[in-house]
Amino acid sequence: MQLTQKISIYPTLEQEKVLWDLSNQCRRLYNIALAERHEAYGKGQKITYQIQQNELIFTKQAYPEFGMVYSKVLQMTLKQLDSDYQSFFALRRNGDLKAMPPNFKSRRYFNTMRYNQSGFRVERGCLKLSHKHPSGVPLCFAIPESFAFARVYQVTIFQDDKGKYYVSVVYEAKVPVYVDNSLYQAFDLGVANHVAVNSCGKFVGFKNARPDKYWDPIVDALQSKRDHCKKKSLRWKRLHKSLRTHKRKCSNQTKDFQHKLSRKIVVNTKANTIIVGDLNVKSMAQSVRSFARLNRSVQNNGFLGRFVRFLTYKAELAGKRVIEIDESYTSKRCYACGKMYDMPLWVRVMKCDCGNVIDRDRNSAVGIMLRFLSQNALWTGYHQFCGNLRKTGLSPPKWKYTRRKPSLQEWVVHA
Repeated sequence: MQLTQKISIYPTLEQEKVLWDLSNQCRRLYNIALAERHEAYGKGQKITYQIQQNELIFTKQAYPEFGMVYSKVLQMTLKQLDSDYQSFFALRRNGDLKAMPPNFKSRRYFNTMRYNQSGFRVERGCLKLSHKHPSGVPLCFAIPESFAFARVYQVTIFQDDKGKYYVSVVYEAKVPVYVDNSLYQAFDLGVANHVAVNSCGKFVGFKNARPDKYWDPIVDALQSKRDHCKKKSLRWKRLHKSLRTHKRKCSNQTKDFQHKLSRKIVVNTKANTIIVGDLNVKSMAQSVRSFARLNRSVQNNGFLGRFVRFLTYKAELAGKRVIEIDESYTSKRCYACGKMYDMPLWVRVMKCDCGNVIDRDRNSAVGIMLRFLSQNALWTGYHQFCGNLRKTGLSPPKWKYTRRKPSLQEWVVHA
């Protein structure tokens, strides 16, 4: 399993000058390659990363100053340009007419330098990078003792908005062997809270911290003031800087909470298998029932998709597994009898004609668990879970829970 670790570095003045000189050469190569693509596309010709990589040796002969940069870093610069174009083409194919192609980078821009597979060495708590700068100043940065990397695949040097330097290390992490202990926990993930049920029929809920509710009004006010100013004026720059600061604070607080919550879930559960719904965030925003506040919470703040990624890799590090299954209609279908109801978001309790009265999130969590057990032929676990539901006072399912799309006759109007 490959993980990425972000580490702060503190280069000296000489090392900082070397980093900027190397970054400027990478930036120049990026702009030259971008100009070649503009010229080729203007003539109706096709140019790819492979073509530009093969011509890199001739580019270095035309620009001898490129020789101070490690060759692999130059190749990854061309690769980054190709990735930017691929993202642009993908957005256009999906109908986003506002998507713009990659633009030229100015001198104020610190170009990210990526050492892939070679050109670096990590030993004795020190990271050494290869280069041929005329000054001969070595690029050697201290790595904290708390980080011990068995095998390193890639090293990336970059700078944030505040001018601080960081190194991102992609390394191999040891993962314990997964063992199925016949204990499962199913989660119904939501923007406001997460509700789970385990194999014993016990429920547990986690309320999401919502820093966006505090920061969004402040961000909206700043953005409104900035948009009424002349672009690039002193007031516009001050408001733009403040706006980015507030957005970063909101994002950092949300990520911090999700990291802590996912770690808490993985450590405290006895189940080695965690089941979550296969969330399609993009389709949720395109739904007829979607609205602006929900779309902003789901997409901009990353409450669902990012949390699943955090939960997945933390579970794998602990020797557990996260399985995503289809959760269609689990909130609208009564888990006990299988009837379908129209359940808008403001309806929080499902009241079924069969007598089953249950919170909609708990109903969805039970439905996800039943669907997983029935689809994976775990009939022993299925019957045990039904028996445990009966012990907790809930009605056991009286039908076979499948992923079949409901027919029109199964739909009834919620009273």
